[in-house]
Amino acid sequence: QVQLVESGGGLVQAGGSLRLSCAASRLPFSRYVVGWFRQVPEKEREFVTCINWSGVDTNYADFVKGRFTISRDNAKNTVYLQMNNLKPEDTAVYYCAASFGAGTTTLENEYAFWGQGTQVTVSS
Repeated sequence: QVQLVESGGGLVQAGGSLRLSCAASRLPFSRYVVGWFRQVPEKEREFVTCINWSGVDTNYADFVKGRFTISRDNAKNTVYLQMNNLKPEDTAVYYCAASFGAGTTTLENEYAFWGQGTQVTVSS
């Protein structure tokens, strides 16, 4: 059974940083696009960023450009999300997901595997 496990969430003050990790098991990880999405209660899950299999191509939502950076280490089966200059509106549950597609897709329904999520809370 494929598993994606997020870690690194927590409570941070506005302007601070966190690094999330997404570790995969039982998956040929290096063949997958990996994305991060986030969700707050009573709102739809939204795309944050994704990275292609090689790490060369990335895609970011406008609201995180210049603040978040996605990267991957295929040897460790892990994708990272470095989040800097965090804002209270970044508070959400962050999910990683894997897509067996060719491109850096922002579409949630193209991601077949999902983690359980990690909570990020940014205080003002």
